[in-house]
Amino acid sequence: MRLAILGLWIAVLIVVLLPLLRRRPRPGPRPRISSDELVKDPVCGTYVVRSRAVSRPAGDGRLYFCSAECARRFGG
Repeated sequence: MRLAILGLWIAVLIVVLLPLLRRRPRPGPRPRISSDELVKDPVCGTYVVRSRAVSRPAGDGRLYFCSAECARRFGG
């Protein structure tokens, strides 16, 4: 009798849990990885993503800063 009840419980668990285990998240489109590079702030040495950096012209190129405060310190 106990064996029949135990078998019934195991069957119920398999019927209930198996579909839940089979539900795997479907792979969607991969997130785009930005090709934006990191630039180093010449004042504090922090690395910041170029698109979010504060930039100032310097000679032939540009300098990139982590904040307007660092840009102000560099400029004097």
